[in-house]
Amino acid sequence: MTADIKQTQITWRRPPDHQKQHSTTATLTATAAPIHYYRDGDVVLYRRPNNAVWQCRYKLLNGEWQRVSTKQRNLVDAAQRACERYDEARFRQRNGLAHKAYRFRDAADATLAELRREIAAGIGKRIYTDYCTAIERYFIPFFGNRYIERIDHRAVAEFEQWRNERIGHAPAQSTLLTYAAVWTRIQQTARERGWLTDAITLPKLSVRGRKSQARPAFTAEEVQQLRSVMQSWCCAPTHTAVAGELRLLLRDYVELLLMTGMRHGTEAMRVEWQHWEWHTDRGGQRYLRLRVSGKTGARWLIAKHEAVEVLERLIQRDAHCKGRTLDAVVAARLPLRVFRFSTGKQPYHFNAVFRRLLTEHAMLRDSFGHARTLYSLRHTYATAELLAGTDIHTLARQMGTSVVMLERHYSKLTATLAAGKLA
Repeated sequence: MTADIKQTQITWRRPPDHQKQHSTTATLTATAAPIHYYRDGDVVLYRRPNNAVWQCRYKLLNGEWQRVSTKQRNLVDAAQRACERYDEARFRQRNGLAHKAYRFRDAADATLAELRREIAAGIGKRIYTDYCTAIERYFIPFFGNRYIERIDHRAVAEFEQWRNERIGHAPAQSTLLTYAAVWTRIQQTARERGWLTDAITLPKLSVRGRKSQARPAFTAEEVQQLRSVMQSWCCAPTHTAVAGELRLLLRDYVELLLMTGMRHGTEAMRVEWQHWEWHTDRGGQRYLRLRVSGKTGARWLIAKHEAVEVLERLIQRDAHCKGRTLDAVVAARLPLRVFRFSTGKQPYHFNAVFRRLLTEHAMLRDSFGHARTLYSLRHTYATAELLAGTDIHTLARQMGTSVVMLERHYSKLTATLAAGKLA
């Protein structure tokens, strides 16, 4: 290698005409910095002003130039390092690989940046937040320093075992599908940047997991009991004023979930007064409808007529709305969150206080011993609507889900729905 370098070295001369177009070369020539050419001009060594370390530019097979530091002060050592880098890049490209090996962390960090930009711009999906969590909590800690092109089936199997041990249980199939989507997104980012070529096919993650079960619902009798319990629970004394406000908010939150079927958290916590409006059908009947943005995008849903009473309670406790009628608030289109304290701040979530309420009143678990959560209210809504005869296609649009998903989780109701024919 050393002999080859000496034979091809050209020092202190003007660059060839075909290289004058490169801004770096032109700048260096203008400052009269020493430039050395190797490999018929495809490898260029130069030094920046006030820097004794030699820098390198080398040309790839596709004509692109790569710039790196040789980290060497001695010209001979720098030339050897640069030519080795060039030879390796050409060899890798001829074999269908990226010009250099990139670590998994490079692709993962780039993917995180993309996801967060899309989230900040408002064009990202809700699940992108889960993608970011999976990358930071599982993918980077395990694969971070590995070269992405060298990840094989054994490494993937070890990752899946390590991840499951860290989670503490076998993930549900829906969770595994999320991990698989993240895995694909990271590979896509790496390929778009030329860090992973089509010649490399990474193993797929397994999506075989325990099937998720529908969350337990409340029966019609239990719903009435829950509403009665909340009414008296809200009037009970609390240690702080904030705790009292939280109870009042929870009552309204629960009732609106039962009256709309929207998702708790991702949809309900983002509802603002400007998202409500009156809709009048052809027969002159007015309906209160709400625009929410969920996993399937933005949609309109129709609230039960009883929701009017809930909204009026919220209005009277809101400093910006107090004293107005519901019609006036709807017409004002205020960009203010509906579920918030008198201070204007919003609770982070209602999960813990709802669980405490159910525990105190022996309603946490259903007859099969399954624990209920706020999501159980959405399941309760769907069950009640199907039993009331609501068309499954209409219900799917109202709830922002698919007919297939409803059929999968509520197929057990088929016999009950056809009871009139079967009895």
